[in-house]
Amino acid sequence: MSIPATTCETAPEPKRPGSSRVGLIVPSSNTTMETELPELFRRQAEATGHKYTFHSARAGMKKVTREELLAMVGKAAQCAEAVSDADVDVIAYACLVAVMAQGPEAHVGSEKVIADAAEGNGHPAPVTSSAGALVRTLQEIGAKKVAMITPYMKPLTQMVVDYIEGSGITVLDAISLEVADNLEVGCLDPQNLPALARSLQREGADAVVLSACVQMPSLAAVQAVEDELGLPVITAATATTYEILKALGHKPAITGAGSLLSGARVRPAANA
Repeated sequence: MSIPATTCETAPEPKRPGSSRVGLIVPSSNTTMETELPELFRRQAEATGHKYTFHSARAGMKKVTREELLAMVGKAAQCAEAVSDADVDVIAYACLVAVMAQGPEAHVGSEKVIADAAEGNGHPAPVTSSAGALVRTLQEIGAKKVAMITPYMKPLTQMVVDYIEGSGITVLDAISLEVADNLEVGCLDPQNLPALARSLQREGADAVVLSACVQMPSLAAVQAVEDELGLPVITAATATTYEILKALGHKPAITGAGSLLSGARVRPAANA
């Protein structure tokens, strides 16, 4: 049976003024970025009137192991082509540790692979990655020493520590929650994060990375931890959001998610 020509689309739907399309590349088992980012951008839209829609491509990954992470990386270009079919305005590669598993400064190459794939598909767009966004955001706010929390097994956490330190930022302390299954990571309770943050060795710290993982929920705790500790609090999700807004040329105006996204100039505290 043939499909009538009148039912076929011959061109993509035109973009609407006052609205931006955000493309996401996420692990297949991710349940957090597609909840936290839309909520953050809902707050941005509420403050500015500009609307945002989200369009995702998924790459297979269930267990947070080096082997599965590297396999996911190999699918980045294909995912970029798929999500760019939606003619998105920006693409975010939302798997921090998959990029960091490739070695120092790997976000540079990963972002180029995705940008090249989107351009080759006829829909060029600026690209950020959660790994690159976290490092660049910490550098931008002048954070030279940080403490952080990860859900990873200790060897993966050490890999993240090494990656961040390779960018010139000292990690004073890192807590590993040692959860290997990515779906279980997405079920961790963010209300446990304030107590964990209090237990970090923070003397001399310029910022706290409350969640060095795009899958570990943290949004509900960011503002409370920042208010309590008196330090800028960054997460993989808030750093990614910050860079998406920058790529779109939009000033952050998000409430309740820390000073980074409030629109205020973030300056590290003298010490914890």
